[in-house]
Amino acid sequence: MRRKASLILLAFAVFFAALSPLLRWYAFPRLAKIPANQYQDMVLEAKDATLLDYGTMQAKKVPKVTIVQTLKGNVEASDRIERTAGRDVVVWDSLSYVQGPDGKMVSKLPERYIFDAHSQDPVHATGESVDGDPVTREGIEFKWPFHTEKRDYEYFDAQTRTSAPIHYKGTQTFRGVKVYYFEQTIPWTKVKFPKVMPVQGITAESVAKTGTTRWYTTVRKFWVEPVTGAPVYGEEIHKEELRGGTLLGDRDKVTAFAGHVKMREDYIKHTVALVESNRTLILLLTSYLPWGFLILGAALLSLSLYLEARSRRPGDPAPTEAAEPEPVNA
Repeated sequence: MRRKASLILLAFAVFFAALSPLLRWYAFPRLAKIPANQYQDMVLEAKDATLLDYGTMQAKKVPKVTIVQTLKGNVEASDRIERTAGRDVVVWDSLSYVQGPDGKMVSKLPERYIFDAHSQDPVHATGESVDGDPVTREGIEFKWPFHTEKRDYEYFDAQTRTSAPIHYKGTQTFRGVKVYYFEQTIPWTKVKFPKVMPVQGITAESVAKTGTTRWYTTVRKFWVEPVTGAPVYGEEIHKEELRGGTLLGDRDKVTAFAGHVKMREDYIKHTVALVESNRTLILLLTSYLPWGFLILGAALLSLSLYLEARSRRPGDPAPTEAAEPEPVNA
């Protein structure tokens, strides 16, 4: 009976020991992916900012500029691209909507971001765009890969339509969460005017005819939870200028926007809680279950060997039977 039990335990030990690396190196790369129907919104604010009044073409201080960012998964588009790409694809339709203290639109920048659901590598397909202009992204945007590494990454900048390194600057703790801090500086670069301008009747084409150009620089900062690759917090020190042309009169340049953009507090709390929840799910596949199964397999193997040894141990000597008395002859 002991021998049979030891064989059963040995079979389970082999099963769990084999399941451990399969979960980490086979199941996880296939199961961990960004859902195609994900929806996310975020509100950022730049307090005491400088903003251009297009009516007077004068820059003025304002108490607050609000940026609303939305990411919406386009399931129909991702299904269509997957049929030709041969892999799991996510399509995010994003919008960065900037409004002044009066609630009126300052600018809006729509994007379509297409990427691999598992690796977050860009997938180049019809529809990849920024403000309606086709682009070919290199590197990441919005999200880092699962199990982010302590190294620099290429990060796509939507204003310049180019990618540049975003540098790993160290490991920190943010709201109790271990994070990697990344920073990217985009130097002053001439960029396109948005296709939708804040003043009715003014278009990007009409401004361009005046000879006035738009320039932009930013310092982009992200605090990224490395297991999920999701930023838990972000900031930008953002500046825009209009330069030259008859639109500015005798001025060489004027500030269009300048502010330190930070995530609003309620969205920080929501994002941290969401990332911590997703982190637990990923650790189940990459750490908790693989190590748990490996330890369980080792324990079952030890118990199997113990029972096998017990079954092979010589038994106790059988008791001596008492001899029956023989009859005595008279």
